[in-house]
Amino acid sequence: MVCMMSTVKSLNVLPLTPWRPSTRVCGCSGSTVIMEGQKRPSSKTRRKSSYGTSRRSVLKKSFSQEQVTFTTPLSDDPLVAVIGGGISGLICALFLEARGVRSTVFDTGIHGLGGRLGTRVVDPNPLKFDHAAQFFTVNDSRFAELVDGWMERGLVREWHGTVGELHNGGEFVPFVPSPRRYVATNGMRFLADSLLSQTRLVNVVRPCWISKLEPFNGIWHLSENGKPCGKFDAIVIAHNGKCANRLLMTSGLPLIAKQMKRLELSSIWALLAAFEDPLPFSRSTEVPFEGAFVRGVDSVSWMANNTKKLLISQSGGPHCWTFLSTAAYGKQNKVPQENIPSATAARVKAGMLEGVESALGLSKGSLPKPSYARLQLWGAALPTNTPGVPCIFDPFGRAGICGDWLLGSNIEAAVLSGIALANQIADYFQSPGTNAEEFAVGLNNEFQPLEGHDIGQFPGLGSEEKMNEGQAYELTK
Repeated sequence: MVCMMSTVKSLNVLPLTPWRPSTRVCGCSGSTVIMEGQKRPSSKTRRKSSYGTSRRSVLKKSFSQEQVTFTTPLSDDPLVAVIGGGISGLICALFLEARGVRSTVFDTGIHGLGGRLGTRVVDPNPLKFDHAAQFFTVNDSRFAELVDGWMERGLVREWHGTVGELHNGGEFVPFVPSPRRYVATNGMRFLADSLLSQTRLVNVVRPCWISKLEPFNGIWHLSENGKPCGKFDAIVIAHNGKCANRLLMTSGLPLIAKQMKRLELSSIWALLAAFEDPLPFSRSTEVPFEGAFVRGVDSVSWMANNTKKLLISQSGGPHCWTFLSTAAYGKQNKVPQENIPSATAARVKAGMLEGVESALGLSKGSLPKPSYARLQLWGAALPTNTPGVPCIFDPFGRAGICGDWLLGSNIEAAVLSGIALANQIADYFQSPGTNAEEFAVGLNNEFQPLEGHDIGQFPGLGSEEKMNEGQAYELTK
């Protein structure tokens, strides 16, 4: 068993150029932001929204909101709301506890925590699919220490199965074993659900969709569709996309809202398919890999055999595969993920299965029909740009952001961001009387394009041929 206190290390975050928010705090059009000491408006006097239904209009007007500034001293035992139960939010809560800070994690997950650490289990067989994050690598020593602890607890293990590149037509090039690849023992969601199992200062509320943030008398008031969800000394936004943008648009946090709006995200389709027999392969009797980055196919960027990857005991089947689309295919076929038209679903499913068939080098129509198939759209899948800063924190509004997109597009980046924000908030809490400006970070960083695979970044991952090319390049520099 690993004591989390021993694994906590402060992630250095340098403050940016000092900035001073407006000391006058008021509401933008259609909303009310309460200045400390101001009388809370009643339902009779509160103005109704005049934004209408245009999301673009809402976001544009949100940037005109004035900065909320808390001057009331913190309570002796401050409480933090973490909105979003993905890996970054969970790690933030975990490391807040390691610093003696209480938190409540709010997550929308019905089946469990995790966000993009998603695993779908279909009874009664059962069928099991990792349908978002597929695996991860380790590059940072702080993350390595955490992963070692997870391995001791049996939460993760090394993935020794063959992984490589599959080129259109059936040519497979395996990757070298280094760097080590890791997967969650019973699926990615199992890791997420286990992270907080030994905590004392973390409360989890799910499913819960925080829809409003209201600052009043030095405290953040959270609610879900008008239902109060608690009062908090500080808030952490640990999710992104349109829901986060809408939440921030009238929060009184214009600088945080601005940075969140700058984020650009790809869309990825996930096709989960079970086959009664092993998938055929053009160059052998059976597919020679457990995971492959697909090249030269418009509709598919990744395919993995969950049954083998997760070491699921089987006697003759079924074989559970996850197929992930390219970002370009996701963009081309993007629809509201809450309401996918049946015609779009049928077209995407057919297009992805045809892509799998082509990648495996099979003749048209020869791919077996899956006995089970489910399609899911990740409308806000992975970041395509980044500010390159571990976390964002507004000490005047006592609010911060964590997430992989602040540093990259992988599990390691998400974890390091959660650690950074936890330490930043704890340092702020434990430094009363210090100039708040010293704790501001990430509020004005410019964004840069983010490179990587369509399904994320895996530093050091590549074939022996590519490794040799890289070494030759280094020698000629």
